[in-house]
Amino acid sequence: MWICPKCGREFKRANQGHYCGKAPETVLEYINSQPIETRSHLTEMMIILQKSVPCVNERILWSMPYYEKEGKSISFSACKKHVSFYVGIKAIEKFALELEEVVTKKNAIYFPYDRELPTKLIEDIAKWCLS
Repeated sequence: MWICPKCGREFKRANQGHYCGKAPETVLEYINSQPIETRSHLTEMMIILQKSVPCVNERILWSMPYYEKEGKSISFSACKKHVSFYVGIKAIEKFALELEEVVTKKNAIYFPYDRELPTKLIEDIAKWCLS
């Protein structure tokens, strides 16, 4: 059993990654709670996802932005050096050629903060995942 020294929550694993404090209630609240140097990428990601798929349901789930439509979902989160875009293994396989220049792991694509977001690629992936 491990107890986070910052928030006091108990976990089964030592140094369990988690969100300390009150979870954000909206995507904008989530973005505004992140370090200032990450906010432009996170805001851009939110706008791309909102515009890419009409009638997408946006909410916070697992303390991160979550988008769903008709039972399909994608999400993203702020990490230290990149935005993690969780799209699933099938989407990563489908867009493998376009993703050669970025790091992918299991079901996530990592977009580093020191490069511009590939807007068109993110739009295409979001449409494919949620349509």
